[in-house]
Amino acid sequence: MASHDKGAGPWLVLGLPIALGLAWVTQGTGVVENDPERNISIPEELTMPLQVQAAYSDNEVFFRYRWPAERPGIHHDVLVHEGGSWVRKGRAVPGSEPDGLHEDRVTMLMDDGSVPQFGRYGGYLTVGAGAAGFTDEAPEEVTKSLPATRMDLGDWASRQDPAVIDAQREAGYFLDLWHWRAHRSNPLEVSDDQWVGQERSSDEGRGPYATNWDGDAGEPLWMFSPELTDRVAMRWDDVASGALDFDSDYYLAEAFAVPFDPDHDWQEGDAIPYRLLREPAGSRGDIRVQGAGRWVDGYWDVTLARALDTGSPLDDKILRDQGLYSVAFAVHRDATGGRWHKVSHPYSLGLGRDDADLTATRVQGGSPAWSDDWMEVTLFYPGQVNWPLLISRAHAGAEDIAEGTPVRARHSERQLALYGVEMEFKDAITLQWGLTLFAGLLAMLGVTLALLPAFRPTRQGDRS
Repeated sequence: MASHDKGAGPWLVLGLPIALGLAWVTQGTGVVENDPERNISIPEELTMPLQVQAAYSDNEVFFRYRWPAERPGIHHDVLVHEGGSWVRKGRAVPGSEPDGLHEDRVTMLMDDGSVPQFGRYGGYLTVGAGAAGFTDEAPEEVTKSLPATRMDLGDWASRQDPAVIDAQREAGYFLDLWHWRAHRSNPLEVSDDQWVGQERSSDEGRGPYATNWDGDAGEPLWMFSPELTDRVAMRWDDVASGALDFDSDYYLAEAFAVPFDPDHDWQEGDAIPYRLLREPAGSRGDIRVQGAGRWVDGYWDVTLARALDTGSPLDDKILRDQGLYSVAFAVHRDATGGRWHKVSHPYSLGLGRDDADLTATRVQGGSPAWSDDWMEVTLFYPGQVNWPLLISRAHAGAEDIAEGTPVRARHSERQLALYGVEMEFKDAITLQWGLTLFAGLLAMLGVTLALLPAFRPTRQGDRS
């Protein structure tokens, strides 16, 4: 009888199944998984539609936006009376706020050519190292910024000298940011007016909202006027259930607010908005809502208007007849805040020009007669992709960016969304790939050792 190699048996009986099992359990499992502790929350829908129209008159420019939303997000954070204390509900979280307390928003970035790369790469240009909401976010909040405002693109804190920042702004190196908010501006029929340079900043003047909180006393500063509203507070159940609508007092404004009365007989579940709305002033109040921003039958329809020349060239992009500009859009819905929005490619905007992606038509009088001729835009989830990554050797398309190839020429919105998700899990994917490779090599070694006896020469004495 032939003798058997005693070393091959254990490998075949134990090693090979273990290796194959390891390869099985490490192949693509446990990778794409929400992890709030690491600021990871992937939306169910990676893309969404947005419709845009534009028009202008002798003095004003108009933008109309229309997008679907399952329900209108008209609430922001609120203060709720619970157990004798006032508790704030609606703080920003990764993904959707569980109580639905994050307002819907539409934003538009605009440039006049002073930020050349914006017309090719859009909002990606504004996402620097350490961006808020990323897994590796900086210890202090880092919002949108432009690359030239940093001395080292890989270091979020390496801001240029203030004199350099001021010179950049005077040269027009900033983006105009139109920021419409369903709770913090829309009830007053205005939009917040901001700009992006070394960070996301507000225009000069007073904004449309303030914080309604006395930190020392641990209570609101303002409440509803009972004489003007027949109430002193909302009810939390009405807020949480969505029972309040556009005809309800779902927001608190200076026009019907009075100083908070701590001696009132406050009831469990009384709720007061954490924001006090007020009429904006100065450059920050330049943008108004034309008509009424409303959600009807599953769609928001919002029109914004602003003077072509606001008289504030350090805050706004001044627009002119026959001018050519670059714009990019974003929408927050489904109670999302921070980076959990959908964004667009950059598009060209022409005032009275047909050679642009979006043509603003010339109108006579004070209000456009809108048609059904929309520019159809697809928004996508950008994930954890920042500008330093895109221009680094870790990105296969860095060479194309160096050559100035526009992002729209290379990637669809779906591709960019999937790349964004991939970057959310790049560390986990790399680890899983390594484990799978190791398991595969281990399995191959096991097979090799198990089959070695079959290829050994048989000695004459071993034959029976």
